[in-house]
Amino acid sequence: MLRRKPTRLELKLDDIEEFENIRKDLETRKKQKEDVDGVGGSDGEGAIGLSSDPKSREQMINDRIGYKPQAKPNNRSSQFGSFEF
Repeated sequence: MLRRKPTRLELKLDDIEEFENIRKDLETRKKQKEDVDGVGGSDGEGAIGLSSDPKSREQMINDRIGYKPQAKPNNRSSQFGSFEF
């Protein structure tokens, strides 16, 4: 395996400006989202995050990551297939 010297990364002024612009944009989006949540918070959406109900917390996490659980059938034919003797 060939060894080489570490690559030098240089931080340029354009990179710093781009980072600042993106950070400001994200902050404004976050503030807008908080404003919308504050106005529409009367439907109990904010209370779900504070509740200790495990089902609602689990549902909120599943919605956030896009997981849609499906019910598992409890009969034996679904577990082992359909065998005929």
